[in-house]
Amino acid sequence: MANGSRQAAWEFFGLELKRRREDAGLTQVELGLRVFVSGGYIGQFEQAIRKPQLDVAQRIDEALQTDGIFERMWRQLIDDRRYAEYFAAAAELERLATVLCDFEPFVIPGLLQTAEYARAITLASNPFAPEGHIEEIVAARLERAQLLRGETRPLYWAILHETALRVPVGGPAVMARQLRQLTMLSRERHALVLVLPYTAGAHAQMGKSLRLMEFADAPPTAYTEAVYSGNLLDDPAVVKRTRAAYDLLRVAALPPEASLALIESAAEDYERCASTT
Repeated sequence: MANGSRQAAWEFFGLELKRRREDAGLTQVELGLRVFVSGGYIGQFEQAIRKPQLDVAQRIDEALQTDGIFERMWRQLIDDRRYAEYFAAAAELERLATVLCDFEPFVIPGLLQTAEYARAITLASNPFAPEGHIEEIVAARLERAQLLRGETRPLYWAILHETALRVPVGGPAVMARQLRQLTMLSRERHALVLVLPYTAGAHAQMGKSLRLMEFADAPPTAYTEAVYSGNLLDDPAVVKRTRAAYDLLRVAALPPEASLALIESAAEDYERCASTT
C-alpha cells in the first residue's frame, strides 16, 4: 500500500472511531479511560496523527462493542510481513518523526545498514526461510533507509557500542563496506553517528537497544526491543526516563570526529583482512 493511500486509510480509521464513539455517547476522555490511554490520544487517533497499538485497538473494540472491526483494520494497515509484528507500529511511526535517536549495543541500526549487512543479519535469524522472504525483508529495510535521504528527513542520531563495529557480520568485506557507509552518511550529514567505546565500561543501556522518536504534532515516544518482542512507550514519565538514559549514553560516547576515526580504523582493519583472504 502506497504511503498516500495508507494515510487515507488511517484517516478513515479515525473517522470511523469518532463515529462509533459518538454513537456510544462517549467523550474522548471517557473512551480513553476505558481503554487505558488519555483522551488526547483518542483525539490523535481520530485525526490520524498517531496510530494505536494492537492492544489498544482491541480494547477499543471491547469498549465500543464493535465486533473486532478496529483490530481488523489495524491488522490490515499496520501488519506487514516484511516486518516483525512487534516492530510494525514503530516502523509506521518513524516515517512521521522529526527526530530519531537510536542506540544499538550489538548491531548496526537498520536505517544505516547496507544490503549485504542486512542480508547477513536476516539470514542469521531466518536460516530456513525461503529466498523470496529473505529478499523481501532486506528490500523493506533498504526502503526504510531512504528516510534519511529525503528532503524532509528527520534529524538522526545513532549511538553504537563498539561491539557493533567488531562483530564481523557477513565477513570482513561486508563489514568494511558497512563501516564505510557509516562514515559516508556521517560526512554527508545524513546522520550523526557516535561510538560508545569498550573503555566506557558500564553504561545506561547494558545490552538493550533504545529508540526515541519526536514528532511535530504529537508527544514523543520511546521504543525498546527484546527477544521477539518490542514495546512502544507513550507514558510521559517513562519517556522522560528513556531520554535521560540516552543523554547518559551521549555523554559517555566518543565525540563525533573521534567516533568517525574509530569507525574508519575498524574499516581499514577489515579491508586488510579481506585483501588477505
